[in-house]
Amino acid sequence: MKTILCYGDSNTWGYDPGSGNRCDHKTRWPLAMARILNRDCPPDDPLWWVVEEGLGGRTSCREDFVEGDRNGLRQLLPILDSHKPLDVVAVMLGTNDLKPRFNPTPYDIARGAQQVVIAARESKTGPGNSAPKLIMICPPPTVESPVLSHIFGDSRALSREMEPYYRQLAGECGASYINAGLYVKTSSKDGIHFDPEGHLALAAAVADIVKAL
Repeated sequence: MKTILCYGDSNTWGYDPGSGNRCDHKTRWPLAMARILNRDCPPDDPLWWVVEEGLGGRTSCREDFVEGDRNGLRQLLPILDSHKPLDVVAVMLGTNDLKPRFNPTPYDIARGAQQVVIAARESKTGPGNSAPKLIMICPPPTVESPVLSHIFGDSRALSREMEPYYRQLAGECGASYINAGLYVKTSSKDGIHFDPEGHLALAAAVADIVKAL
C-alpha cells in the first residue's frame, strides 16, 4: 500500500465544534480522503493507507508554555520515522499559531508551517530513503465566535492575511499547495473548527492533489 501521513492540529484530529467530541471515522477528513482515493484507485494500483497525526493545540514550530508539548516541528521526525516509508506528507498547521500569546505576523505563521514541510522533505522517510512528496495546506480563516475568544482573541483579520504567504512559501520549498479556505468555512459554533461538511469537502480537495502527485 501507499502511505500518506496527515500532520496537523485538532482539525486533523477531528474535533467536532458542536459536541466537543471527536468526529467519527467516516467524517474526519484524512479517513474520508482515504475512501475517495481507494474508491477511485485503478485496479492494478496499490491502495492508500492514511495515517492520522492530529493533535489539539499543535503549533507549527512554537513552544507553548501554557498548553504544554505542542511544537509540531520538534515532534515531527520521530513521527515520520515511526511510519516510514511515506509516499506523501500533508501538513496543515498554523491555526494555533494565531493565539495572541505568540504575537505572530502572517508571515511568521506561514514560515513556521514551511519549516515543518522542509523538515519532512529532508527527513528521507520516503520510499528507498527518498523525500516524500509534500502537500502544504493553508488553514481556513477563523470566524467570529465567543466560545474560544479567551484563547484566540479576535484572530479573524490575522487569519485572512496568511494565505498569500502560504502559497509563496509552498512554492519555494517545492510542495503542492491547497488553500483550505476555498473549500471549508470554519464553524460559527466555536470559530476555529470544521463542521462535518467541511471535513468532507477538504477530503475531496486533498484527494485531488494526491491523485495528481
